[in-house]
Order: sequence, then structure tokens, then C-alpha cells
Amino acid sequence: MIDPPSTSAARRGRPRSAAVDGAVIETVLRLIAEGTSLSELSIEGIAREAGVGKATVYRRWPGKEALLIDVLATVDSHPLPELPGTSFRDDLIVAVESIRRRGVAKRESALMRTMLTEAQSSPDLWRCYHDTVIATRREALAQLLRRGMADGDIRPELGRDVELLVDFVTGPMLARSTLRPDAELSPDLTERLVDLLLDGMRPRG
Repeated sequence: MIDPPSTSAARRGRPRSAAVDGAVIETVLRLIAEGTSLSELSIEGIAREAGVGKATVYRRWPGKEALLIDVLATVDSHPLPELPGTSFRDDLIVAVESIRRRGVAKRESALMRTMLTEAQSSPDLWRCYHDTVIATRREALAQLLRRGMADGDIRPELGRDVELLVDFVTGPMLARSTLRPDAELSPDLTERLVDLLLDGMRPRG
């Protein structure tokens, strides 16, 4: 099992050098951008390319997958948005817009798509990325949806499967940004999509 970044980052001994950390992570990003697959990466090769000793890398990360988790966190570092709280619709727009913005950024960066695709071939790496990045975002959205039910903005019977409801809200934008690389992701798309989603979730009658 891979330690999450907050655990793998904590090491005994001398304080870590942010410059060395950055150099190693940037080296991994450069190698992937140049066409090196995740399976071809090695701690020895990364250390050599970064101009540091192998032991220096191992003092910071116990292995390659722990290092790759930090690399993924660096690339996919979009913070959770602060919700305005003016209305459920406004909050949902902000939440879905954050997905659109990540989609735009990933579309411009083949690197991120490559890393996420390859990460899924490593169950431990993907599980750790999911638990430290994806799960946090999904739970934040689930809390928003539960609040929408409590306030009467969403039909209460939809609360029988909040996880499925999260998929319903995130799925269209994720599909458009990842499965349809040529599809438009214009700024007005978010409001159009949210209004369609609300039509399916609002109380009837």
C-alpha cells in the first residue's frame, strides 16, 4: 500500500530541501513529457536525470509509486472551490465549473491525461490518488447535494443513492472533457448543464 503524500512527505533526519523535491518532480514530468511511460521510470534513472543521488530520492519517497503520487498531486493541484452560498443553483454552478476548468487544463496538457491513464494500470497508485484527491472532491459535492435535499431543492427520494447522484452531476462534464477531446468547453457550458441537471433533480409539481 502506498502512503498518501502527507505521510510519505514526513521523513526523519535533516529537513528536506524544497529545491531538491522540486527538481525531482520536474524531472519526472519532463521524462513523461518526452515519452517515458510510468513503467519505464525508475528511481535510479530519475535520480540520474535530476542530478541527485539515488539515496537522496529514497530519503524523500520510499519508492516510485509514492513519488508518482506527489507528482500527480503537483499537476492536479486545483483547490476545492469556495461556494458562494447564495443559492443551491449558484453553488452547483461553482462546483461543476471547477470540473470544467480542470478539463480545460487537462486538455491543454497531454501530460496529465497520460499520467491518469497510466496510473489506472497500477491499482495501488490509482487507489491512493483516488483516496487523496478524487474522494475529497466527491464528498464535498455529496455534502452540497445533501444540503440541497434538506433545503427542498432536490427531490428527497434521490437521497437513496447519493453516490449515484454525484455521478449524475459530474458525469456529463467529465465525459465531455475526457472522452470527447474535440468537444467545446466554453464558459457558458456550466450554466447550461446545471440547468439541465436541475430539471431532473427538482421536486415535481
